[in-house]
Amino acid sequence: MEISEKSKSDTTVTPEVVPLLPLRDLVVFPHMVVPLFVGREKSVSALDASMSGQRLILLAAQKDATTDNPEPDEIYSVGTLAEILQLLKLPDGTIKVLVEGIRRVNITDYLPNPDFFEVTVDNYDSTVEPTTELTALMRSCITQFEQYVKMNKRIPPETVLSISNQEDPDRVADTIAAQMILKVKDKQEILDTQSCKARIDLLLQKLTGEIEILRIEKKIRGNVRGQMEQTQREYYLNEQMKAIQKELGKRDDDFAELEELREKIEAADMPEEAKTKADRELRRLEKMSGMSAESTVARTYLDWLVELPWNKSTEDSIDLKKAIKILNQDHFGLEKPKERILEYLAVRKLADEHKGPILCFVGPPGVGKTSLGRSIARSMGREFVRISLGGVRDEAEIRGHRRTYVGALPGRIIQGLRRAGTNNPVFLLDEIDKMGNDFRGDPSAALLEVLDPEQNQTYADHYLDLDFDLSQVMFITTANILHPIPKPLLDRMEVISLSGYTDEEKVKIASIFLMPKQLKEHGLEPKKVRITDEAILRMLREYTREAGVRNLERTIAKTCRKIARQIVEKKKKKAANITITRANLPKLIGKPKYRFGKIEEKSEQGVAMGLAWTEAGGELLSVEVLTMPGTGKVAITGQLGDVMQESAQGALAYVRSRADIIDLKTDFYKKNDIHIHVPEGAIPKDGPSAGITMAIAMLSAFSGVPVRRDVAMTGEITLRGKVLPIGGLKEKSLAANRGSIHTIICPKDNERDLEDIPPQIRKGMKFHCVATLDEVIKVALPKLSPGKKTGQSKKTEKKKK
Repeated sequence: MEISEKSKSDTTVTPEVVPLLPLRDLVVFPHMVVPLFVGREKSVSALDASMSGQRLILLAAQKDATTDNPEPDEIYSVGTLAEILQLLKLPDGTIKVLVEGIRRVNITDYLPNPDFFEVTVDNYDSTVEPTTELTALMRSCITQFEQYVKMNKRIPPETVLSISNQEDPDRVADTIAAQMILKVKDKQEILDTQSCKARIDLLLQKLTGEIEILRIEKKIRGNVRGQMEQTQREYYLNEQMKAIQKELGKRDDDFAELEELREKIEAADMPEEAKTKADRELRRLEKMSGMSAESTVARTYLDWLVELPWNKSTEDSIDLKKAIKILNQDHFGLEKPKERILEYLAVRKLADEHKGPILCFVGPPGVGKTSLGRSIARSMGREFVRISLGGVRDEAEIRGHRRTYVGALPGRIIQGLRRAGTNNPVFLLDEIDKMGNDFRGDPSAALLEVLDPEQNQTYADHYLDLDFDLSQVMFITTANILHPIPKPLLDRMEVISLSGYTDEEKVKIASIFLMPKQLKEHGLEPKKVRITDEAILRMLREYTREAGVRNLERTIAKTCRKIARQIVEKKKKKAANITITRANLPKLIGKPKYRFGKIEEKSEQGVAMGLAWTEAGGELLSVEVLTMPGTGKVAITGQLGDVMQESAQGALAYVRSRADIIDLKTDFYKKNDIHIHVPEGAIPKDGPSAGITMAIAMLSAFSGVPVRRDVAMTGEITLRGKVLPIGGLKEKSLAANRGSIHTIICPKDNERDLEDIPPQIRKGMKFHCVATLDEVIKVALPKLSPGKKTGQSKKTEKKKK
C-alpha cells in the first residue's frame, strides 16, 4: 500500500455516473495507491466499463465480507472515487488492478444495469478549518501514530517519515487511517466523518485503544517468553543433573521411576490439596539420594497417595428382585434382617445422596453376620472389604501412624479402601465388640469419626495428613454382644439382631447349603452320597450345641472325610450309593457328645435351672444352693462376675426378708453356712438375669421343697421382690427348646418380645410372664406357700419335742 505524492483531487472532475466495485474487508481512503485482485463477474464488467471511459471507478466496502453477490443495501453509501493506474489479466481469469484514491463521494442512487453496479454520486469532500487547535491535534495524532508504529512491527517506519513531512491535516488523517490495522466497520466510520477535526479526534481514540492493546499483547508475549525460557532452563538443568547423577553412579532406573510417579500423580485425579502435597513431596524426592532412608519414606508415601481411590467409584446397580434372589441364595431364614436390608436398598434406589444408617449385626457365632455383608455388596454391585477388629488395642490401627515413626502405615480403613480400589465399597468392620484399649489410645474413639455420617466426609488419617471422604462408603459392623461396645459408638449404629436358628431351620440349612458345599470340597459326588434329615437332626442335637451352624458344618465335614477315606482305602472311586442315616452316624464320627431331650430325672431341692445369653447364643444355666450347719458364712463359686455376685446378695437378702414363707426363724442364717455354686467353674459368667433363679434355689434349699425339673427361668429381682426385664429372650427360648424344657418363667415387661420367637418354638412352649417373685414361687415351687408346713419346719418341730 502506497501513498500518492501528487494530489489529483483538485484536477479530476467527478462524473455523475460511475461504475461501482464492491470490496471485501478493505476500505480505500483518498490518496491511497492500492493493488486489488478482482474475480467476480460483476466486478470484472465494472472494470471493463471504467477502462473504456475515463478510467474512474467507485470503491465501496461491503457490510458483510462473506456475501458473494451483495445487494445495494449491503454496501456502504460512502466510498472513494479512484483512478485505475494499471490493469493486468492473470492466467487464472482474475484481474490485478492498481488504483489510486481521489476523493470521498456519496452514492445517491443505483442505476438499472444487469451487468455491473452503476451509481450516481455526489462529492463528499471533507471540511477543514485551519486553526491552532487543529494543528495541535494533528501533531498529537502523529506522535501517537509514531508510538503505534514502534509497537506494531507490521507497519514500515518510512510511513512515519512521510506523514511527518505533511502539513495538510486532512491528508494526514486519511493516511494514518489507511495505515492502521482496524476492522472494516471502524475504518468506514473514519471515512464517513467529513469534519477533519472530528476525524482526528476519532483517530486519537482509536490509536489510544490500539496502543493499549498492543502494550498488553507485548506484556503477554513477554510472560510467555519468560515461561518458555524458564522451562528450557529447567530442562537444561535436569539434563545436567541426570548427567551428574550418572557419573556418580546413580542408575537411570531412578529417573524412570520418578517420571512414572509424576505420571501417576497426574492420572490419580486427586483433590487439589492432595495433589499439591504430592507435587511438593516429589520435588523433595528428586533432590534426595536414592540410598537414603528418607527417600524410601517419601517414595512409600507417594505410592499410597497415587493408589488411593480419591474419585474412583462403582455405580450402584440396585434391583430389589435380584437382591431378594441373592439373599435367599446365600441365607435361609433371617427374615427381619433381610427385610431391613431391602428397605435400605429401596431408599438408596430413590435417593442417591442418602447417607443411611450404620448397620450393626448382632448375634452368636455362625448365624451369618459376615456373609450377610458380602451378600449386600453383591446385590448392590459394589466391592466388599472386611477387616477384623478383634483384639485391636492401638488407636493407630484405625487412624494410622504418623510418618515420624519408622515403618509407619495408614490405618486399616485407608488400607481397606486401597484394596477395594473404589471410594464406595461395602466395608465390614467385624467383631467390633472385641476391641480393647490401653496406653496407646482407644480405637473405639477413633471409630466415632469413621462411623458418623456427619463427620466422615473429612476423615483425617494420621499417615496421610489429608482429609479423605468416607461418606460414600457403606459401613456394616458385627458383634456377638452389645454391652462391651461403648455407648457413644453404639449410638451411631442401628442394631439388627440375628438370633440362633431353630432345629428345623438348621436341618434345611444343612441339606440345602452345607452338605452340597462339603461334598464338593471333599471330591464326593452328590448323587452317590446323601444324608437323611434324621441324621442331620441327630448330628445337631447330640454332636453340636450352638445357636449357629458353624460346628454343624464342621461335623458334616468330618463325616465327608470319613466317607472319602473309606472310598480311597477300598478303591471304590465308583462305589455304590452311600446314605448317612441316624443309625450309622456314630460309626462315622463316634459317640454323641451331648444328651438331648433328657432333663433331670426328678426334681431336686436347691437346684434351679436358669437361662443365660452369652456370645454363643442362649444357654441353660444351672444354679445350686447348699446349706449346712455353720456360723452364717456365704460362699459364691463358679467364676461369677460382679453383677451375678450382686444378684446373689440381693436374692439372699430377699429370702431373709421373707423367712415367714418357709416358716423359718429370722436368725436362721446365723446357724447355717450357705454355698451358692454355678457349675462349669472354669468359664467366667456374668449378666443381670440370674436373680430369680438364685432366689428360687435358695428358697428350695432352705425349705426342702424341690424345684420343678421342667421349668427354666430368667429375670433380675429387686430387694422388694420385683422382677426386672432382661434381654435375649428369643435366644434363651431356643436354648430351652434344645434342652427339652417347655416351661419358661420370664419378666412381665418382656411379654412384648414373645412375638420375636419363631412360631414353631412358641407353639410348643409355655411362658409365664411374672411381675413379682411370689408369682415365680407359685410356678417353680408350687408346694411352697405362706403358712404351709414345709419339710424344713416339720424337722424343726421334731427337734424341739
